[in-house]
Amino acid sequence: MIRRTVLALATAAAFASPVLAQDADIVDTAVAAGNFTTLVAAVEAAGLVETLKGEGPFTVFAPTDEAFAALPAGTVEDLLKPENKDRLTAILTYHVVPGKVMSGDLTNGMTATTVQGGEVTIMTEGGVKVNDANVMTADIEASNGVIHVIDKVIMPPM
Repeated sequence: MIRRTVLALATAAAFASPVLAQDADIVDTAVAAGNFTTLVAAVEAAGLVETLKGEGPFTVFAPTDEAFAALPAGTVEDLLKPENKDRLTAILTYHVVPGKVMSGDLTNGMTATTVQGGEVTIMTEGGVKVNDANVMTADIEASNGVIHVIDKVIMPPM
């Protein structure tokens, strides 16, 4: 219990300090947060680590571990199989927008083209949403972009 509390406080302090967060890239920032283990595993399985450690800038709408856990049973395990790498890559790149888009840049009803090629719709009235996912924490800066934490895995149109 104490260990979890200390870890939670350390994670919060890391995100609260812009100097610390900006020194780490998107992948390292997600790893340090501790609540993106499924996302990081998926990024590794898709072979996207080097890309997301690259120059960028990138805007990542990052689903939490709880968001992945809310998917139908077996979905994550299935996506992590090597034979599903293309589908996993499409889903993950649908969560990434080229450029650094901060919350102050958002307008109600705006759309953004993702790295996957599909578009996401941003709504700002009554809380910020990306498609049907709520933005829980915005503007976590990294050395090569920004992370916005979302509560749901968003799926690209088929």
